[in-house]
Amino acid sequence: MSTVVSCFNKRAQKLLELHLASSFRNYFMWKGRNHVSLIQEGKDLVTYAIIDAIAIRKILKKYDNVHYCRQGQAFKSQAQSMHIEILQSPWLWGLMDFHINLRETRAKAKAVTGLLESCSLVFNDGKPSLSCAIFDSVKLDIDLTCSICLDTMFDPMSLTCGHIFCYMCACSAALVTIVDGLKESNPKAKCPLCLEAEVFKGFVSMNELNILLSRSCHEYWEERLQTERRERIKQAKQYWESQCRAFMGVWLKI
Repeated sequence: MSTVVSCFNKRAQKLLELHLASSFRNYFMWKGRNHVSLIQEGKDLVTYAIIDAIAIRKILKKYDNVHYCRQGQAFKSQAQSMHIEILQSPWLWGLMDFHINLRETRAKAKAVTGLLESCSLVFNDGKPSLSCAIFDSVKLDIDLTCSICLDTMFDPMSLTCGHIFCYMCACSAALVTIVDGLKESNPKAKCPLCLEAEVFKGFVSMNELNILLSRSCHEYWEERLQTERRERIKQAKQYWESQCRAFMGVWLKI
């Protein structure tokens, strides 16, 4: 089961990196490809994820009636975890953002109809959310309000548990500075929502979502960008001052 999730995540990651590649690297990665083929590949990946999730859900529904042994319950727990994991994968959400971005920026290009056509960014009382109906039985709704700052996500990233926050908010929750970054977070640091540990170092930057929100919430984005820049400069200054003090302390001891 873990192989299914791993395969989907790796293929989706490769596709999104292909879309976001730039300049010289972009030319060679895109050689022989077009936006229609990229959209179709993204849809194929989403189909793969959803079919697996539906299959697991149906298996679990029948499984309840016949298996109650310890091994059976362990399998059930693992299967349930995978069902949730693949639907909450940041790469699945990234593909949804990827589709909207391509659809809106390449409106004149020939579109591939069908799956994901209902995927859209919607606003309720000024708050954005991502909505997508996939087949009749699966509907994904993702609130794009950061649970830490309670504002629209800025520079969003996903923890390994699947919860999404602003990058700076996540750094604050992990008790690290922007200069240090989440890679330097303590393994014992927990997700603010589910309290799961060891979820920060393996974070995934939601670049497609970042592009989508910056275009759809332009005024807010520019205002938040200035605020974040000031905070980053402040933290960088404090960091280098502390480094200088530490260096001078060592020098004086010598």
